[in-house]
Formats: sequence, structure tokens, C-alpha cells
Amino acid sequence: MSGVDRARATAAPEPAAARRGRPVGRFLAHVVWSTEVVGTHHVPAEGPVVLAANHVGLLDGPLLYGVSPRPAHLLVKRSAFRGPVGAVLRWSGQIPVDADGGGRAALAQGLEVLRRGDVLGIFPEGHRGGGDLGALRGGAVWLALAAGAPVVPVAILGTRRTGRSTGSLPRPRARLVVEMGEPVVVERASGRSGREALDDGTRVVADALRATVARAVARTGIELPEDAPA
Repeated sequence: MSGVDRARATAAPEPAAARRGRPVGRFLAHVVWSTEVVGTHHVPAEGPVVLAANHVGLLDGPLLYGVSPRPAHLLVKRSAFRGPVGAVLRWSGQIPVDADGGGRAALAQGLEVLRRGDVLGIFPEGHRGGGDLGALRGGAVWLALAAGAPVVPVAILGTRRTGRSTGSLPRPRARLVVEMGEPVVVERASGRSGREALDDGTRVVADALRATVARAVARTGIELPEDAPA
């Protein structure tokens, strides 16, 4: 691979890519499924923003992309970038994450997105599961610290029900919910090391995410799935 090809492979997608796929995302959210969206006013109208969401089902990414009040680039596992789905992901400006490689290239692209003042979506759990945020990876907070970006916690409910596979889709016109909470600002406090700042921020974001999910569950009555089958 030439130097030019490597640069193209690691450069963040253009802002126009995130804009052009939004009608598809909105169609999925509001025509194929019936999605209630709450709290979009919590997303700052300009400047870098990290949307950090819980992750229970296959539809979470397209749903978050479709209902975000601003065009967003999402971190998506590389295995999804295959065939027609992969073509759509590339066309709409999504960023592949190679977990085996530590996700460094994806983090670099995500940081570029944030530093130019755009929106980045990420699922801090790192995989689809129960969505209860039992363990969060530090990528979202590392990006927020590096870019000086607020983190908006996002609860996604209804994309998978108890007993359904994490790769399944809800029935058409099923009621889905995306609820966004108040932004969280993470900073490196005086006297704290980078590692300590990352750990501190991850705890703060985890608490905010859990509170947002709990609030959405209480308000809607839509429970998280009680199991996480493959």
C-alpha cells in the first residue's frame, strides 16, 4: 500500500458523508420502526460532541445515526463493513473499528472528527449485550479528554427484547426509544495523571449513562433485555 493509500485508509470520513445518509436513518427510525426521541436539546448545536450510548441490539447504530440532531460519524466494528451493508456504512461516513488492533486507527479518525468540531457516536460497552453498562471501555472518555468534547449519554431501548438474539431486529413499527441526557464534561484535574483522569472520567460517564437508561426505563416501561444470547 502506498503512502497516499495509507493516508486515505486512516483519514476520517468527510463531513458530507455523515450528512448524506441521514434520510435513510430517519426513514428506518420513523417509518420502518416507531421511534420516540427525547432530549435532543441536550446535544450542543455546535462544536465537538461525543454521543455515548448503551448497546443491546443490531439496530442501535443506525437508530442513533438517524435520530441524532446533528450529522454523526459512528464507530462500528470492522466485521460489519462487508457486502452491501459495508458499502452503505462507508457511504454514510461510519468508521470501522478493528478490535484486534486495539482500535487505534478508529480512535485517530474519531479524534479527527471531534477536532474539526463534529459529532462522534460510540458504544462504550464495546459489544451488544444487556445494555446495563456493567463495564465500559475507556475510548469514549479518552476521545472526550483529548478533544475537549462533552459527552452526551444516550439510552436506547426496545431494539432487542428478552430472549431475542443480539443480531435480531425488532418487528416493523415496534416502539423504540432514544433518550439523550445532559452533557457530561470530563477534564483532567490538577495533580491527576492521564490514567487517573481516564479512570475518573469513565466512572462519571458510566454513572451518567446508567442514570439516563434508568430514567428512560422508568418513563417508558420498556425494560432492558434480561439476557444476552449470541
